[in-house]
Formats: sequence, structure tokens, C-alpha cells
Amino acid sequence: MLRLPATLMRGGTSKCWVFDAEAMSAAGAAGGPGGRLDTILASAFGATDPRQIDGVGGATSTTSKAVIVRPSTEPGVDIDYLFAQVGIGTAGVEWASNCGNCATAVGLYALRTGLAKPVHPTTTVEMRNENTGVRLSATVPTPGGTVPELGEATVPGSLALGVPVALGFRDPAGANTGALLPTGNGVDRLELPHRPSGIDATLVDAGAPAVLADAAALDSDALETVGDFAALVPVLTALRRGAALRMGLASPHDPVSHSVPKVGVVAPPGDYVTSLGERVAAVDYDLAVRMVSMHAPHPAIGLTSAVALAAAALAPGTIPAKLAENRPIATLLRLGTPAGVVTAEVSLDDTGTVRTVTLHRAARAIATAELFVPALLQESV
Repeated sequence: MLRLPATLMRGGTSKCWVFDAEAMSAAGAAGGPGGRLDTILASAFGATDPRQIDGVGGATSTTSKAVIVRPSTEPGVDIDYLFAQVGIGTAGVEWASNCGNCATAVGLYALRTGLAKPVHPTTTVEMRNENTGVRLSATVPTPGGTVPELGEATVPGSLALGVPVALGFRDPAGANTGALLPTGNGVDRLELPHRPSGIDATLVDAGAPAVLADAAALDSDALETVGDFAALVPVLTALRRGAALRMGLASPHDPVSHSVPKVGVVAPPGDYVTSLGERVAAVDYDLAVRMVSMHAPHPAIGLTSAVALAAAALAPGTIPAKLAENRPIATLLRLGTPAGVVTAEVSLDDTGTVRTVTLHRAARAIATAELFVPALLQESV
């Protein structure tokens, strides 16, 4: 058995197994994306089983996640972290994206483990995502220089209390493609199977690359329950592939990615009921959104997708900008998700460029553990 020390953290509406890079190396699990590391994570999570019975995975896209953390050598950055989306029903591990909810957990983890030093009354942990190069900050209350174990913060989609974390995405535009709008267009027409006329979508790169379609073009109002939205997953999966090619994120001969770009639909606000049975009025938010996570509807919204939407809403001519043009505060975007309203705060510089997108989340450490990974699977690599 390979024995891997790890910490299970909740960040927002995700659960992530967090690994210290040095401890992984000492345990014989050194390496980067691909090859041996992929096999180790897939084995630890029990990835090939869709229920992940023989592993620590949670069998959903929001709970089958891993993060590898190390001290940063970059000036002004406390830690670097590498995010892995571990497959469900497949041994594959995807490394092309970032996860904001896991970044929320990483910020608290860094303070708990001494990778960042807490100070009174709040501490900001500076982080760099190795997958994308995006810089983030996690601001945590640390009264008296102590790190809280629990707090009073909640997030849409979970009633559980956690430590409040303000997660900021620094200069998020163009990390993957070099431009906020990779094609230079606010709207692109993408082809779809069985739809010769194609469909209009906004292709944006901020926080993560994303393709955002007008829900009405797919006979949707972006107010569906998670179960009802599942009917749109196949067509949105095809839309994701077309967008990846158009954005230069993949070539026709590359394998299909199920994580990049993020894909979903947007619509004007309307009244709806959340997955927890709470009623949300149209006047209480600015833009309805439903997103796909890997092969399934996202139960809320990934934070990187929220960043992409917030940045797109400030770019003239995009679908989100048109649909949310009547919002009361231009630099505040309230998103109506299946779990409830998620708010993104945008700060701009003097030129109108997006400098930071901030989201308020909650995090908590759940357990520290030693994972037993069958050595036989490692030897086959």
C-alpha cells in the first residue's frame, strides 16, 4: 500500500482532498500531471467505479476533486496549488481547469498548516493556480492571529456553517487564451449536430474559459431544476467541443475535454424555487444561469464560471451583458443558480479593465487522514 497523508476540506459547495506536495513526494507519490500521478489519484479515489466505493471520491463532480499544495517561490505569493478533477466511472484525471470552491478551501488549509502566517484581525493568503497561472487571494478572519475552526458563514446550496472566506480572482481575463473574448466577438455562431443554423454563444476567458449560450435558443429559461436541466447536457456537451476548437483550446485531433471550457445557458431573471425549496423572486437577482459540470448539471455554479459571467457582463455586446443590462449596480452581478443567488463583486481599474472578481464563500476542515492506495495499481504505470 502507498500511504498518502491528506486533509478533507469543504470549500463552498465542493469537497476536496488536499495533499501537501512535499508529503506526497516523501510517500512515493512525486510527479506532475499525467502518468503515475494520475494513476495514484484515480486509485485513491476509486475512480473507475461510478460509485467510487473503493476509494475516497464522492462520486459527483463537486466531490471528486483533489488539490496539491506547495509553498510558492514567486514573490508576493504564499502558495501554489495544482487542481485535479478526478474521473467518475473512468480512470481519467483532468488538469486543464481551476476550481474556485477548492481554492477557498486551500486558503483556509494554508493557514491551518502554517503555509501562511495568520495575523490580527484578518489574513489574506496569496495563491497561484498552477493549472492556469491565475492569481487568487483568500481573506479569512483571524482574530488575535488565531485560525478559526468554524464560523457562521453559509453559501447557497448548503446550510452548513463554515469559516467565511472572501475569494478574489486577480486579473482573471485571458489566462488561458490571452484575451477576455478569445475570438474578439461578443457573440459567435457555433454549429451543433442536428441544428444546421447553429446557436449563438458568448466565448469568454476569465477565471476559466467558458461558453455561455442564450437559453431561449435551446427552449430553456435557465430556471430549470437540476433534474430537468439534465436534458440539455448532451447538446451542451457538443457546444463545449465546438467552443474549445473555436477558442483554440483544442485541435480536432485532441481528446474531448469534459472540464474546459465551462458550458451553460443564461437568461433574464424569473421567479423560481431552489433545490432546498426556497423561493427566489426575479427582482432579487440579475441573470439566470444553469451550468454543466463534467457530464452532469452543476448543483449551483462553479466559482470560475461565476467569474467568467461577471467579466462577460461588463463586456459590451456579449449575451450576458445584454441580458443583465438592467442590473442596479454595474459592478455587482447577482446570479440565479439552482442553489440560490450567488453574488460576484467586480473591481475595475481606471481603464475599465477587470482587476478583481470577489466571491464570498465558507470553508471548513473535515478530517485529516492517511489514504491507503493499492500499490499493485502503481506498479502497472
